[in-house]
Amino acid sequence: MTDTRCGYVALIGAPNAGKSTITNNFVGSKVSIVSPKAQTTRTTIKGIGIYDKTQIIFLDTPGIFAPKRRLDRAMVASAWNGFSDADINVLVVDAKRGMNEETSAIIDELIKKDAHAVLAFNKIDLMTEEELQTLKEDFENVFNFDAVFMFSAQSGDHITDFYQYLADNLPESPWLYPEEQMSDMPLCYLAAEVVREKLFLNLRQELPYALTVEPELWEHKDDGSIRAEMTIYVERDGQKTIILGKNGSMIKKIGQSAREELEELLEERIHLFLYVKVRENWGNDPARYSDWNLNFKA
Repeated sequence: MTDTRCGYVALIGAPNAGKSTITNNFVGSKVSIVSPKAQTTRTTIKGIGIYDKTQIIFLDTPGIFAPKRRLDRAMVASAWNGFSDADINVLVVDAKRGMNEETSAIIDELIKKDAHAVLAFNKIDLMTEEELQTLKEDFENVFNFDAVFMFSAQSGDHITDFYQYLADNLPESPWLYPEEQMSDMPLCYLAAEVVREKLFLNLRQELPYALTVEPELWEHKDDGSIRAEMTIYVERDGQKTIILGKNGSMIKKIGQSAREELEELLEERIHLFLYVKVRENWGNDPARYSDWNLNFKA
C-alpha cells in the first residue's frame, strides 16, 4: 500500500467564479489565464501540485452558462466532461453573486446526475460573516454538499483548509506526474493563452470572443533564448485594425506585456512575434476545436 495520494479535482461553476485563480494559487504559477471578462477559459486545463503527500490535479473547466454559439456549446461540454473525469467535484461560487441563474442551473444538473460535490465560496473578502452564513444556508437547503469552504483565492485567505480536505480525500495512489510538473499544457500553448489573456485585458468587451491565438513557432535558440511566433486570427478586417491599433500601438502593447509575463514565468529570454490575420468563421472550423481538445459536434 502506498503512503501517497493522487487524483483529479474538477472545478466547475459559472463564468468568472474564480476557478482559474484557484488553480494558479495552488500551483504557485500561472497555468490558466485570468481576466475580469467571463468565459476566458475555453478548454479544461490541468494544474498540478503537491499538498502534504498528495498530488492534486485540478481540472480548471470553462464556465458553465447557457450556450448560444457552437464554441459556447463545446466549452460547456468540456466542463461537464471534466466533471465526469474527476475524483472530487467542486462547485465554485462567487460569494457576492450567490445563487444566480447560472449557478442554480448547475445545481439542478448535479441533482439530475445524483452527483457528489464540494461547495467552495470564493471572493469572501467582499462579504460580511452574516451574509456568508445566510448564503451557506441557502445553498445547503437545495443540495447536500459533501463539504463547504469559504476563502479568497486571490489573496489565499482561508484556502489551506480546502486544500487539506482535497489532500485527505483523494485516493491512495502513486503520483501521476513528476513532482516539479505544474501542467500538461505544452509551453507554446501556454504562451498563446498568455497572449489571449492580454487581448482580453486590453480590448473592448466583445472583440476577444471573436478571436483565437495559435502558436506557429516555438524555437530554442543557441543563445538560450526562445523565438515564439503567434498568429491572432479574427473574423473581419475591422477587428484586425482594432488589434493592430494606430501605427501598431495596440499590438505592440499586447506583445510587450505578454513577453514580459512569459519571461517571468519561464525565466528565459523570449523573442515574441505576433501576427494578425483574418480567418472568416474560424469558430466553425473543426481544426480549431481539435487544437483545444473541444468537441466540434457538442
